[in-house]
Amino acid sequence: MKKRQYILSLTVLAAAGLLITGCSRAGRGEENGTQGEAGMTHQTEELGSTFITPTDDITELEEGLSIVRYEGDYGFDGFLEQGGADSDAGVVSYVSDRIMGNLPGLIFGGDPFGCSTLSVQGADGGYLFGRNFDWDTCNGLIISARPENGYASVSTVNMDFIQAGGVDISRLPDRVQAAVGLYAPLDGMNEEGLAVSVNMIQDSETINQNTGKPDLTTTTAVRLLLDRAADVNEAVELLGQYDLHASMNMMIHFALSDASGRSVVVEYVDNEMTVTETKVVTNFYLTEGEKYGIGTSQSHERYDILQQILAGQESMTEAEVRDALDSVSKDNFGDEFASTEWSIVMNQETKELTYFHRENYENGYTVSVE
Repeated sequence: MKKRQYILSLTVLAAAGLLITGCSRAGRGEENGTQGEAGMTHQTEELGSTFITPTDDITELEEGLSIVRYEGDYGFDGFLEQGGADSDAGVVSYVSDRIMGNLPGLIFGGDPFGCSTLSVQGADGGYLFGRNFDWDTCNGLIISARPENGYASVSTVNMDFIQAGGVDISRLPDRVQAAVGLYAPLDGMNEEGLAVSVNMIQDSETINQNTGKPDLTTTTAVRLLLDRAADVNEAVELLGQYDLHASMNMMIHFALSDASGRSVVVEYVDNEMTVTETKVVTNFYLTEGEKYGIGTSQSHERYDILQQILAGQESMTEAEVRDALDSVSKDNFGDEFASTEWSIVMNQETKELTYFHRENYENGYTVSVE
């Protein structure tokens, strides 16, 4: 499928005098894992990954993957108090006024993306959640958020979804990049062990609820859940209190998993929210009925592979979850236009996330929510 550009377009930065000539980035970490503000300290045992302590400066872990910490108020309470937003443009208007002062015109547009998730009991206790994000080459930003009013979380943003009026987004101050990114998460986990992932469904229909409730878009729904929900029950209840409006008119569903091991997919069929218990989610409807199975053929193949892996064992190690994600990464399917840009093993017991970038499963980065 021909790619469409997926962009948050920010304008009039230069007039506001807010552009800087460069961005605060540490250099790429060297092999000894000590370079850079982010404090690359020790190797984790099972995955052999480097443990990262994020700071307020955006630190490049490797080309196309960076990390930053944001502490304090990023205005999300105010966003909810004003009734949220029923479109990406509405989110942009709020973010522009709240963060930049007078920045109009964020526009979302983008490619369909393929993703896979699985939930499984951990061999060492607790539960694990795995996530692949499949897209073309992009710049991922891991954001460790510590809000004044809400749960701490770690989430991931595709920064290529954000442009600044034709100016490279990396030329904005690091804190501004992080604050804007907090309104555009695609996945993450909070300090209670709730894991959230947005997965696309290839369907001509979209989600546009209009029942008079406050409004959310796709990514602000993820932000809400990470900030406010401790488990799947609370997440589902929260989603039911809002009207959802899909970003870019793209059909999506939410894969949710919590520290108790409950794992569901939340879908929207004819603008009605449904909840289905499942350990695996890819890119087709799982709600029973006329929509069941609609999605890409490859997503059915990935789903079957993951179901077969789970069927063979009651629990898995973090390394086995990583290998399961590897088995459904894009390089297995000969897709020349897309790759698995990031894979995440989320440990809902230890509250740690380990990232693998662009299908390099030998080199991981672990960050703790707490």
